[in-house]
Amino acid sequence: MLKTFLLSLLMVLSIQTFAQNKDETIIRQLLAEQVISWNSGKIDGFMNGYWESDSLVFIGKNGPTYGYAQTLERYHNSYSDADAMGKLTSTVLSMKKISPEYYFITGKWEIERESGGINGYYTLLFQKKKGKWVIVCDHSS
Repeated sequence: MLKTFLLSLLMVLSIQTFAQNKDETIIRQLLAEQVISWNSGKIDGFMNGYWESDSLVFIGKNGPTYGYAQTLERYHNSYSDADAMGKLTSTVLSMKKISPEYYFITGKWEIERESGGINGYYTLLFQKKKGKWVIVCDHSS
C-alpha cells in the first residue's frame, strides 16, 4: 500500500516537473524568437510574443502604454529603422512560476548600435491564454 502511494506520488511530481519544464522551454523559445525578429529589423515579429489585447500593459521610461496597438506604435516610433533598433541581446536572470497560468520573468537587455548602446532590465508577466504563453505586462527600464 505504501509502495503504491509513493509510486503514485512520484508519477504526479514527475508530470508536474515535466509540465513546468515544458512551459519554461516554450517561454524561453518565445523570448529567443523575439530577439531574432528584433535583430532582423522586424518589430511586428518581435511583438508576436505579446498579448494582442487592449489590456496589454507596457511600462517604459515615459510611463505606461496600454494596448497592443499602442505598444506596437510606441516601438515603431522609438525604433524607426534597423539602425535605430541595433542588435539586441537578452538574458533571463530569473523565471518564477506563480501559478499554472502565470510566470514572472526578470531579465537584462542590451542594444548595440552605431549611435550608442543602451541597456537596462525588464520584468515580464506571462499568462497562458487559450493554451499559448503571452506577455501581458512588460516593465522595461
